[in-house]
Amino acid sequence: MSQKKMDDYIQEGIYGPKEIRPDERRRFLGTIRERVVLVLTQAEVRGEKGIKELTEAMKQYPSSKMLLNGDMNFRFFKPYREVANQHKISYTSITDKASTSNYGLVLTMPDAIDKEEIFLPEEKEVPQEEETKKTSWWKKLFETD
Repeated sequence: MSQKKMDDYIQEGIYGPKEIRPDERRRFLGTIRERVVLVLTQAEVRGEKGIKELTEAMKQYPSSKMLLNGDMNFRFFKPYREVANQHKISYTSITDKASTSNYGLVLTMPDAIDKEEIFLPEEKEVPQEEETKKTSWWKKLFETD
């Protein structure tokens, strides 16, 4: 065996098999960015947001798989699991003791799709109306018309 192969063999024995993009895999619950269809943060999952978008993504990508963050309480995933069952999409809970992820749910494909927008669009804040702005009583007292 050549020296390079021997070194690779020893390194693999000590540290485990080489992994492509380990940081991405930790962030996206075991998959890489180029395979991701849709991502929901933990806060979005707790707020039951993105169910409509997830349903559309499952219709568009019927061979996808749903990854659930195992660090979250399983009850938060009930509406998402129901949608997955309706569309015959398998799901798996992923728990990684070595790292944590801000993402609560990842819809992924077995092969690369390189989808640009994988996050939910941000909701726009509704501006406050003039009526809700209050003037202090002190200013009203000294206002001159």
